[in-house]
Amino acid sequence: MKFFRVAILAGLFALAACDRAAPVAVPAPLGLPAIPAPPDAPLLKARIELGRSLFMDRRLSHNNTLSCGMCHVPEQGFTSNELGTAIGLEGQTIRRNSPTIYNVAYVEQLFHDGREFSLENQAWGPLLAGNEMANPSIGYVVEKIKALPEYAGRFEAAFDGRGPDMMTIGLALAAYQRTLVSAGSRFDAWRYGGTAGALNAEEQAGFALFTGKAGCVACHHVGEKTALFADNRFHNTGIGYANSMDLPRRHRVQLAPGKFVEIEDKALDAFEKRQPDVGRYEVTLDPADSWAYRTPSLRNVALTAPYMHDGSLATLGDVIEFYDRGGIDNPHKDPLLKPLGLSVAGKKSLVAFLGTLTGDNVPRLVAEARAAQPGEALPAKDPASTYKRAY
Repeated sequence: MKFFRVAILAGLFALAACDRAAPVAVPAPLGLPAIPAPPDAPLLKARIELGRSLFMDRRLSHNNTLSCGMCHVPEQGFTSNELGTAIGLEGQTIRRNSPTIYNVAYVEQLFHDGREFSLENQAWGPLLAGNEMANPSIGYVVEKIKALPEYAGRFEAAFDGRGPDMMTIGLALAAYQRTLVSAGSRFDAWRYGGTAGALNAEEQAGFALFTGKAGCVACHHVGEKTALFADNRFHNTGIGYANSMDLPRRHRVQLAPGKFVEIEDKALDAFEKRQPDVGRYEVTLDPADSWAYRTPSLRNVALTAPYMHDGSLATLGDVIEFYDRGGIDNPHKDPLLKPLGLSVAGKKSLVAFLGTLTGDNVPRLVAEARAAQPGEALPAKDPASTYKRAY
């Protein structure tokens, strides 16, 4: 009898292991195309769960205080609603806004300037950047994860016996991020699901403007069967140019909950100076790419304020006003931008339409992120002081 109990338990463990090793089907929700994934990086349950834990783990920063999920906050559209530009380790300024990672699987060139080409490689940018998570080296991160008890055996289970290293850490984080697909919105039900009453008259009028007079669809594409609401290209709207040239601007500053004031640039002179930022030019060295930034998807856009690469526009209304003015003139401004002459009612309908793009699975994705609970126990000693070569 004891033998049979042991055999049954072994069988259950084997079944559980098979379940975690089998590819996970992540169906594209209504309104999105099939999820692109490298053929050599299957979405396995063990990898997704491991990546989710890593994403939420503050110990992946040099001083154990900052996780990926603290700049890409699940409850805030996987961005940060409180900050125009992110804050890194020990309060260091990061020059750009934290982009949402909803539907990041569909992004072809990552970061605002498109400097990285895969989620697996992208993960290492924030981990090593001195003003973000500030780890001193790849090896330091690897040894630190090896020393954390919560990860004992998890990499080996997810990667056929292979432990934490540069590749498996990147693969795990990428696997989790590829599952953050979000659509099935009211708009999708209306356009792709045949539910005529899913949008009201004002929202439908906003979509007509979006695809018509306002011209938003030129960069935020909408197809017959699916819609990414992006073009995976880079455009100069003038905001980066205005920052670089120190053109006078006013800023809306929150003093207390619900209490805002508008101040001019000169009132901020005592604070940290704006860091240089020439956008896509920094990647391609092509002058034509100066101050160009990647078109973000508009899916879930009502959740991801503030807007633009520098977080300088606080509301969707502000964004629409900016584009209605035709952006900011400069030598490389995208020719698609021109004054629109929208009515007050038209602008209001555009905001209403954009509010219909929130995916129906957002609460589930947020809950799953918070359920990760990666642990808080710190390594007994710093990895750099305990490392011993094993060969």
